[in-house]
Amino acid sequence: MLRIYNTLTNKKEIFKPITPGFVKMYVCGMTVYDYCHLGHARVMIVFDIIYRWFKILGLKVSYVRNITDIDDKIINKSINQKIPINEITNFFIDAMHNDEIALGVLSPTLEPKATEYIESILNIIEKLHNKGIAYISKNGDINFSVRSFKKYGILSGKNINQLKSGELDINKHDPLDFVLWKASKDKDPIDSKWNSKYGLGRPGWHIECSAMSHSSLGLPLDIHGGGPDLKFPHHENEIAQSESAFDCLLANTWIHCGPLMMGKEKMSKSVGNFFTIRQIIGYEDILNKNFVINKREAEMLRFFIVRSHYRSIQTYSQEHLIDAQNSLDKLYRVLNIEGADLDVNFTIKWDNYFAKKFENAMNDDFNTPIAISVLFELASEINRNKSINNILILKNLAKILGLLQQDPKSYFKLPTRYSINYNVNINKLNDEEIEKLILARYIAKKENRYIDADKIRNFLLSNSISLEDTIDGNTIWSRI
Repeated sequence: MLRIYNTLTNKKEIFKPITPGFVKMYVCGMTVYDYCHLGHARVMIVFDIIYRWFKILGLKVSYVRNITDIDDKIINKSINQKIPINEITNFFIDAMHNDEIALGVLSPTLEPKATEYIESILNIIEKLHNKGIAYISKNGDINFSVRSFKKYGILSGKNINQLKSGELDINKHDPLDFVLWKASKDKDPIDSKWNSKYGLGRPGWHIECSAMSHSSLGLPLDIHGGGPDLKFPHHENEIAQSESAFDCLLANTWIHCGPLMMGKEKMSKSVGNFFTIRQIIGYEDILNKNFVINKREAEMLRFFIVRSHYRSIQTYSQEHLIDAQNSLDKLYRVLNIEGADLDVNFTIKWDNYFAKKFENAMNDDFNTPIAISVLFELASEINRNKSINNILILKNLAKILGLLQQDPKSYFKLPTRYSINYNVNINKLNDEEIEKLILARYIAKKENRYIDADKIRNFLLSNSISLEDTIDGNTIWSRI
């Protein structure tokens, strides 16, 4: 029985979909004005794991993750770089999708863009205006009256009378009110303006998600999720708008992942303390003008995120990435034996000891650290008995987490920057050179020239190439 921590009630609850067998899940996605950073990677992967587990449980999932393709940051970039808005957003949407593919993130059922839902946005604004909950300000903006929603603060636990609103705004009835529709200014690009009965303008950030969730899934949602910084004010404002407009709950269950920290601060573009996903998992090929993904490093990043509980505070450091790479390598070494690639149609039997332990962990609020520990427990058992059946169980349990699906031999031939032995001067030998040296070592051993064979092994080791001689006389090599 699946239990999920609901941030609306601040407790674990048995998850019961509104419609038995079906799940409606909406997750706030990216604002596409730049490359995604590691905090975004955590949101992507956390909800990918949840999506995968729902499907393992036999549930039919409608998973909607939106794209914010109009906001102040995008507009400012368009003005500063003199590039049309859709060129900027389309470029970074493609980059985001490439990052997701590299990280093994499954595509959501639907990925709506805010600009595709202007009519729906205006319909909600009109509902709120007709109810007297929204009002037209002196500058032409349409604002939401926060104090008209008596439940305001229900998600964040904030007391409306204790909230600080910053500078006084003469265009608002109350400093806490927020914008639903921004009246256009003369300097705004033409592609940031839409016609409405209220005049030219564009939507506010919060109303976009209310429109997309309602139009794509209908209310109430089973699950609404997102990053930790969205709980307030974004999700609080979504609740106020949606429930005021449609007179029903926005969502039964709210899921928020924890923050990714750089030292003592949350990783954030606004602070400037961030790494992009691309910086961690690949490099720009300047000559061929493309981005090259390192699949070994990409899976390491996924492993790094999955081995922490999604609600925990997770800290980024180079040392943590190195530890994640070494841990993932240990699991792949277990798979690097003959027969491990057989029976791709293997089906997990959930009464198996390891499978049951894994299932219990995932049903306990998606406890991936415990699930990962089951993989290592299983790996230890495989090291003892070399059971092909256990290897297949390991691979298929790991698949649920999006791990261990690469060919081990190919995996270990990829260099990694996240090894304790890595420096810029190693890994210069190419695959063909390595294979020739291994053949030369094989011949030396056949001819009893063991000193020469050891010299070759030591030379390869000095170039961060590890050799493993198998019982059938073959040699497996890997970059370390």
